[in-house]
Amino acid sequence: MKLKLMLLFVLLIPAVWLTACAPSSGTPSVNVTCNDFNAQPDISKQLTVPAGSTFTVTLCSNATTGFQWSESALIGDTSVVEQVSHEFVSPENTGAVGAAGSEVWTFKALKKGTTTIHMDYSRPWEGGEKGTWTFDLTVTVN
Repeated sequence: MKLKLMLLFVLLIPAVWLTACAPSSGTPSVNVTCNDFNAQPDISKQLTVPAGSTFTVTLCSNATTGFQWSESALIGDTSVVEQVSHEFVSPENTGAVGAAGSEVWTFKALKKGTTTIHMDYSRPWEGGEKGTWTFDLTVTVN
């Protein structure tokens, strides 16, 4: 019995170690839901990424309300991070009329440094509500 237990540990430890040390296969990302914004309308997050990598920011959005996020994010230092794309992603087939989707931005980390990314969720027309939700991300590029 002790031999079987010892053998199990000998086989498990390297497997756990390799899994823990394996590089992440996914793109670094930040995701903020409508529930998050309903609880706290001004959200700040931090993210650390390697130079040369891309990362995404996904924020809740509901176009049926007339609100939308800024098309272009306000980036503090565009020599550190650049916006690559921005798209609206419709909600999955929930059957609910007016269901929220999301807006997704992709950014590229250009060089080592720290910068901020700011976005506002507003009704963009003149006289429309501004900055109902805000999102700030501090990005550190290694």
